[in-house]
Amino acid sequence: MSDFLSRWSEAALTSAGFFWLALWAFALGYLISSLIQVLVTRDRMQRSMGDSGPKSIALGTFFGFISSSCSFAALSTSRALFQKGAGLAPSMAFMLASTNLVVELGFVIAIFLSWQFVVGEYVGGVLLILFAWAFIRLTRPDRLVEKARRRLGEEDSENGSNQPSWKEKLSSWSGWQQISTRYVMEWKMVWKDVLIGFTVAGIISAFVPDAFFEALFIGSGGENSQNPGFFAVLAQTLVGPVAAFFTFIGSMGNIPLAALLFGQGVSFAGVMAFIFSDLVVLPVLRINAQYYGWKMALYIAAMLLSGLVVVSLAMHYGLLALDLLPTADGANSITDRDMFEINYGFVLNLVFLGVTAILAWVWWRGRETNHNHSDSSLSDKLLRLLSVIAIFWLVGGIFMKTVGIGN
Repeated sequence: MSDFLSRWSEAALTSAGFFWLALWAFALGYLISSLIQVLVTRDRMQRSMGDSGPKSIALGTFFGFISSSCSFAALSTSRALFQKGAGLAPSMAFMLASTNLVVELGFVIAIFLSWQFVVGEYVGGVLLILFAWAFIRLTRPDRLVEKARRRLGEEDSENGSNQPSWKEKLSSWSGWQQISTRYVMEWKMVWKDVLIGFTVAGIISAFVPDAFFEALFIGSGGENSQNPGFFAVLAQTLVGPVAAFFTFIGSMGNIPLAALLFGQGVSFAGVMAFIFSDLVVLPVLRINAQYYGWKMALYIAAMLLSGLVVVSLAMHYGLLALDLLPTADGANSITDRDMFEINYGFVLNLVFLGVTAILAWVWWRGRETNHNHSDSSLSDKLLRLLSVIAIFWLVGGIFMKTVGIGN
């Protein structure tokens, strides 16, 4: 019992430390994202994304880049674009860009992993978009597209004329209310994923033995983990999406888990496949089925799964050919860091906590009480339940660590 309590407090403190390490990156990324989303107009973009040519794909990628990193928000927005007339390929480009090419995700990956993984995320994200474009052009799912459009129906386009310029928005109270509202919405969309993901990462680091990872990811751990053969790398790349499927945590919450996997000897390709898999988890599959029907949802899942495997392997062997493939030496010590030491990260956390407090105050002053949104879907209810459990787990573990129980 004493050993369990000790591990519990260790897991809770590790989870809190992980979040403290990444706090400033989250806040900075969401601030940049909020500024871009408010200041950059998207008028008539659906008209420019009606075909599947290079211009439409580029526009879908750009608008995805300036959008939220929340997987569920990406699904909703890409569905809206598709419903308003955007082609399937540009809509998928938007969805992939908004979950893989956003600024805040790169910050968090840099903190927990290495620059090679940041390159893998951004270059791999672009390759995923190109793969999806080629996949759609080769398979030509015209009947599925027509059926999905009939299922969704038509939606009137919003009139975006006579909007103030970005300079006017930055110099007005209403503009900053929009920015603060978007900033708060960003946190509202991801806080459950982040809370659960960081809690699970702490639990895994404290309770799960190395032998489990070696059994799950063939070729990880042991003497050959630094140079696994092709079939071992391929197996790990295929297992990565399976592991992500059962954790069903969004892209911003699974980075600490990815760092733990890499620290246990999982290959670069396997870790990248795990990170890329936030759009093939069960809740996402169910939402796509509600939007487009099950046939189209399974088509999209097959496209994403095949794409992330191909791209992860390409990035792995591309870096290997350039002799830039990262080793797990730095990741092995992630749980041994002094996560609360006073350094640049500590100072940045204080700065962005202040920025967050100011933006929250602006949002509170200008909030609209008649637009409360309540998502009562099964996946959201499950996430809320798990979030409550995670909060009690973290509070209990930190309390025991504070009073010395189990030490």
